[in-house]
Amino acid sequence: MFNDQLNSHKTLKQLDLIKVQQLQNALQKHPRIQFSHLPTRLEHAPRLGEKLGINLWIKRDDCTGVSFGGNKARQLEFYLGEAVEQGANCLLITGAVQSNFVRIAAAFANKLGMEAHLQLEDRVKSDDPLYRQSGSVWIDQLMGAKLYSYHEGEDESGADKALHDIAEGLKSKGKKPYIIHLGAEHAPLGALGYSVAAQELLEDFGREDLSPDAIFVGSGSGATHAGLLLGLRASGSNIPVWGTCVRRNKDIQKARIEGQTSMVAELLSIENPVSPDDVITTDISFAPGYGEMGDLTIEGLQLAAELEGLILDPVYTAKVLGGLIGEVRAGSIKPGSTVVFIHTGGTPGVFAYQNKVTDFLATKL
Repeated sequence: MFNDQLNSHKTLKQLDLIKVQQLQNALQKHPRIQFSHLPTRLEHAPRLGEKLGINLWIKRDDCTGVSFGGNKARQLEFYLGEAVEQGANCLLITGAVQSNFVRIAAAFANKLGMEAHLQLEDRVKSDDPLYRQSGSVWIDQLMGAKLYSYHEGEDESGADKALHDIAEGLKSKGKKPYIIHLGAEHAPLGALGYSVAAQELLEDFGREDLSPDAIFVGSGSGATHAGLLLGLRASGSNIPVWGTCVRRNKDIQKARIEGQTSMVAELLSIENPVSPDDVITTDISFAPGYGEMGDLTIEGLQLAAELEGLILDPVYTAKVLGGLIGEVRAGSIKPGSTVVFIHTGGTPGVFAYQNKVTDFLATKL
């Protein structure tokens, strides 16, 4: 059916179906625990699209199930597949206090009967009790995970080293830990989940008879962005993918994604189909920084809720929609363009930011 859908599409019919199958074969060589609710829905957002002057569609990866869902569920299927294959009984991961990755990792660990050891980094300077105690961190506690603190927020190698120190302590007790690293020097195994998602999207486009002019996705650790871009290019699709920066500026993030696509290709034992020109990053909505909200972020959060009943989070998805809004106004995305926004989840985080969002909106009244 996949090939029939692609062949029926006015643009996607030009895809190299041999490459599509080759990518599928390469992905199947990696162990995978399939807990996510897939495929997720691609839905039209006509009211928000009309407001922006574009034809807007939303890929609902906030609906992947497993502890409120989100993009990290796709990634964790491959990490946990490897962990189970290695006989691990403890899962270690690091992330921000309100990390979606950390929260969903704890859920996966619980479903597999593993201990969940979660390291929370001090990336956002906030004394707000809601940020420190609500949202994802409260769910981490509810799931019975063991929590650790890491005092730095911009030290990926240090955070990874701290995980290894925890792992050594667990090993001394006879445990078998599996570490999900953060640093860009480690191959992003979870990116394979978004190479799978790329082919799912192509099926969506064939079914809806869409020829998207652009895809907008958050770009933080980079695994989602890199995996999606590589999956599309490896399948013969040249749809532009805009990575909206949530943690660092566009030049630094571009270099990171270029490196990660190379590592993903190596994981799959294929030639990297992504050229430097394929890697598009925008930091138009990034200021004032990671986990902080600017005007475009708040506008994205508010418009999605008011026009489509769609709940975004201030750290990732609202910044992505804010980035799309900014690029539309800058003229980079032309009026009438067909754009797909990847909603990567993060729903619990909106409660952690309740006070900040309320205060911000009050200044706009």
